[in-house]
Amino acid sequence: MNFYEEVLKRKDDLLSDLVNLLKIESTKDLDGATKEMPMGENIAQALSFMIKLSNQEGFKTKNNEGFYGVAEYVNSLSEEHIAILCHIDVVPATGQWTSPPFEPEIRNGRLYARGAIDDKGPTMAAFYAMKLLKELQLPLKRNVRIIFGTDEESGMSCLKKYSEIENHPIAGFAPDATFPIIHAEKGQIHAKCMFDGEESWEIGHSEKNLTLLSFNAGERANMVPETATAILTGNNHTIVNKFNTYIENNKLKGHVTTEKEKLTLHLKGVAAHSMVPFKGINAALALAHFLCTLPLDEKGNAFLSFIDQLFYEDYYGNKLKINHTDEITGPLTVNPAIFNYEKGDGYVHLNIRYPVTAKFESIKENLNHTLNNYDFFLGEIRNKNPHHVDKERPMIKALQQAYEEETKEEPTLLSSGGNTYASLLPNCVAFGAVFPGKEMTAHQKDEYIEVEDLLKATSIYMKAIYYLANI
Repeated sequence: MNFYEEVLKRKDDLLSDLVNLLKIESTKDLDGATKEMPMGENIAQALSFMIKLSNQEGFKTKNNEGFYGVAEYVNSLSEEHIAILCHIDVVPATGQWTSPPFEPEIRNGRLYARGAIDDKGPTMAAFYAMKLLKELQLPLKRNVRIIFGTDEESGMSCLKKYSEIENHPIAGFAPDATFPIIHAEKGQIHAKCMFDGEESWEIGHSEKNLTLLSFNAGERANMVPETATAILTGNNHTIVNKFNTYIENNKLKGHVTTEKEKLTLHLKGVAAHSMVPFKGINAALALAHFLCTLPLDEKGNAFLSFIDQLFYEDYYGNKLKINHTDEITGPLTVNPAIFNYEKGDGYVHLNIRYPVTAKFESIKENLNHTLNNYDFFLGEIRNKNPHHVDKERPMIKALQQAYEEETKEEPTLLSSGGNTYASLLPNCVAFGAVFPGKEMTAHQKDEYIEVEDLLKATSIYMKAIYYLANI
């Protein structure tokens, strides 16, 4: 049977369902959360959409208090199942898009929308893969379950809840990364570095000095901040020219606004995923680097110097003394993601991705030691351990076979700095849907999935599910 040809027969339906899902602005909204909609109304709407679609196909469905949904193809007397771990929440659509991010548009063979590749496009591909296996009545030894998560982008509370109360799969994959197969994922640390300036804050009145009133950047820990702002007060009239020269020399974008005695500096960088901070331009680091050249008040200077000295042009934790690398997952990376400073109080939120052979306690100890040299201390810290599935497992061989047969390409095993749902369940890996050599546009403006890649991924997922369910 030619799986790809079967997918082509459903191309129009697949695209239609995906477009309707992409139209839903399913970003997390705790202000609008309720007991029935813990992630907000829009995510609840997206989850309801997938549950309704699943019911129409005759799958067994479940909505667990709005945290996650399940669509299960029950085609076996076995109590065992394989799982496809998807998510329908998206990050905010920052930046200047060519077309509105929640009005999906196909241009030059690409479907543009927030969530097109992360993760609604791959989710719909996996859904149609299961739908086609049911329609074609292919024999399966085990049941197939798709999980629709709602909080992947900001904590994964949904799948953590799932893992605690549901039976675990014998094998599975998350279509939320790159092909061929990511069998190892770095650990992830969220660390809040709290500013601990001892002296009380007050606006300076020196004719030579400026006072930093505020410094803010970043909204999500899993994104490189695209914009940063700083508000200053004081008697220095050369700042505007200095700032304009700085952004011009560094090929950045920014501007200054004035209000009475206050100056607000705006700087724009380039957003990127936290797992690859070197692919973006961290607006906060660029702005702090400039501000450190100015005669600032003592507290403001202490806050910004910490940022500039430890993070500017260092993505690998060398200056923090937490650098580590291994052959399985590569080097540790650091993304200073969220910055907040208001009238002398502040913090910097770090997102650290560390290799499978590194130890959380060692990283924490070294981080604490470094912070002690500055006016900072370690506040809240959260850890998610690395994840690794041995390359000799039968499920790995099954996924490799499916990928090679459908693409005629080598099914190389990969590692990643990203964290997917696969790391929260045993016997699961990340599997697609970005093909080798293709651009990964997750979390970026003008996010897209190539229509041909969407169809190809669907056929790969069909065969992968078939092989996994018959191991």
